[in-house]
Amino acid sequence: MDGFEAQRPRLMGLAYRMLGRVADAEDVVQEAWLRWAQADRANVADPEAFLVRTTTRLAIDRLRRVRARREVYPGEWLPEPILTATDDAADQVVRTESVTMAVLVVLERLSPLERAVFVLREVFEEPYPAIAEALGKAEPAVRQLAARARAHVRDGRPRYEVDRERWGAAAGQFFHACATGDMDALLATLSPDVSLTGDGGGRTPNALRVVRGPAKAARLLMGIFHGPAMRHFLARLGLADAEPGILFADANGRPAAVLTMDGRPVGFLQPTIVDGLVHDVYVITNPAKMAGLMSQEEGPLRP
Repeated sequence: MDGFEAQRPRLMGLAYRMLGRVADAEDVVQEAWLRWAQADRANVADPEAFLVRTTTRLAIDRLRRVRARREVYPGEWLPEPILTATDDAADQVVRTESVTMAVLVVLERLSPLERAVFVLREVFEEPYPAIAEALGKAEPAVRQLAARARAHVRDGRPRYEVDRERWGAAAGQFFHACATGDMDALLATLSPDVSLTGDGGGRTPNALRVVRGPAKAARLLMGIFHGPAMRHFLARLGLADAEPGILFADANGRPAAVLTMDGRPVGFLQPTIVDGLVHDVYVITNPAKMAGLMSQEEGPLRP
């Protein structure tokens, strides 16, 4: 519809950052489109502001609803990965620090209003008066929400390796060790204070709580991808004798790996690298969060 499609990438970027799940973001944007279709255009002075305001309010409402389900989620809840290494205009919106797995995890700790203010102000650079109007709040209250949100994100945001070549070498060794089951090689890639956060959705082998320390993290990674529980899961899928593979892709603004069996995704790995070692690991094996990770060509298993 006139004017809406030009704003769709921006609205998807906003809704995804608010909700951490592609299907929820798409539902919110679709509802915003319906509101736009039914609006009296003669009374809409600024279509972009109308769409941002509508999408924000719908996302806040949905976030409040889904958080009740996430509180009883089996184990840790991680955002759904999204590929960000294409030339599509829609993906340009999400190629920033604010969609990394680590930052989205921090955003999960904010209240819905804090999260909305942070996304609108820090990501989309909306002015405070516009944010106040979108949320139906006074501007001083919005500024207070913004300050609290920035402090939470600053305190929770991990450091990253900034040298891309060094990052790639360390991550490649880590990915290769996970895929091939080489315990010694895996331990050599891990920081002494490494932490691992997993999400199996109660459907696949994974950690139920954050695991800390290289020995525990390495054992868990080996169990997730090479243990009897995973073999049983793969057998139920008819993949008991499948060949392992690995896909390298940019996901959520950072390099990541998708482990596959006969081309089917069974795990998503995204580490943060600090001083050449893996400092944090996000491991997703929930089948419901594997969609959309197969658009890259499968690569060989090599460091």
